[in-house]
Amino acid sequence: MPTMSSAPIAAAHARFLGLARRVLDIEAEAVRALAGQLDDGFGTAVDLVLASKGRVIVSGVGKSGHIGRKFAATLASTGTPAYFVHAAEAAHGDLGMITANDVLIALSYSGSGEELLKIVPLVKRQGARLIAITGNPDSPLAREADVHLNAAVKEEACPLNLAPTASTTATLALSDALAVALLDARGFGSDDFARSHPGGALGRRLLTHVADVMRSGDAVPQVGDDALLADALMEMTRAGMGMTAIVDADRRIVGIYTDGDLRRSLASGCNFTTARVADVMSRGPRTIHAEALAVEAADMMETRRISQLLVADGDGHLIGALNHHDLMLAKVI
Repeated sequence: MPTMSSAPIAAAHARFLGLARRVLDIEAEAVRALAGQLDDGFGTAVDLVLASKGRVIVSGVGKSGHIGRKFAATLASTGTPAYFVHAAEAAHGDLGMITANDVLIALSYSGSGEELLKIVPLVKRQGARLIAITGNPDSPLAREADVHLNAAVKEEACPLNLAPTASTTATLALSDALAVALLDARGFGSDDFARSHPGGALGRRLLTHVADVMRSGDAVPQVGDDALLADALMEMTRAGMGMTAIVDADRRIVGIYTDGDLRRSLASGCNFTTARVADVMSRGPRTIHAEALAVEAADMMETRRISQLLVADGDGHLIGALNHHDLMLAKVI
């Protein structure tokens, strides 16, 4: 089987690397240039969407259509009800999805796509407002729009300057900027975001609270502050959490005894049959409220370099406990 020498392979790889860097440089510059192209039309576009009593419909064809689908999904997940309608399908019945209360955001780099231009007069006749994102402010689509956003780029990253590359990246970035501006204007927060993303890691991190994952009742290891150290060790073994809470007569947390404390007790030659746990426990342990997000518990454990947390109510009473393993089982970490 013939083999290539290392020199041609190295030369080919160097060429690929050079092309890749050129593409990234061109596309990065295209996005940077957008900031200087923004004008008051951007704020007007935000106002149009906020004033709408309907939904945002994003439309486009080809590569612009692919960007449009992502744009609509981003809007919908960040507080602006939106969906994508393919311009060609709109001309064959899907135009009925658009009402007078809606805002149509049309994406076309040339601004002269036949499919979009065919439906624009019909959309405007219904009373819907039109925002156009194109690379040509003098295009037919830009002239028909209530607001035009300029996504023009100096050149495509394609060596032939033909395949939509830098232009689609710029359109995607500009659409993200519009979505984020709308998110901010609506006061859309992390709780709202969680309701839009109940599945997957985002949902778990934003919706799972300490109360959902903590151990409670008999599963929480605890002994009184008058207990012997031997009793505390038995309780640690029973619960299998690598620690036990120390509480007073009213079940208020006064301390914690962990595996680390056990190692220190062994190193000091402590008499486990006569020592009291209150004399060797760690006082004033970190606690968390049941209403806190589970991800806050994970961050606290990581920051404090601890493996367990006690859960307390507003008066400092012990109501639960959790450790790294509990958070891993809940897929919070």
